[in-house]
Amino acid sequence: MIAVNEILLAEPRGFCAGVDRAIEIVERALAKFGAPIYVRHEIVHNTYVVNDLKAKGAIFIEDLADVPPGATLVFSAHG
Repeated sequence: MIAVNEILLAEPRGFCAGVDRAIEIVERALAKFGAPIYVRHEIVHNTYVVNDLKAKGAIFIEDLADVPPGATLVFSAHG
């Protein structure tokens, strides 16, 4: 077994470019169209980010039938 004497963490740590872009798209949609913005699937696997977007007016849905006619919808890149 190899002993680990030191663990180095990258600083700053953050999201990949795709996740940063997905968050930006939802935030831009909220700024442009106002709340609510419907989002198909959670765009990032991070509870804090998802809850922040919910507080700003994003509504995360799984079923497209949950989106009212004429509402703004953002699709996630996965799922």
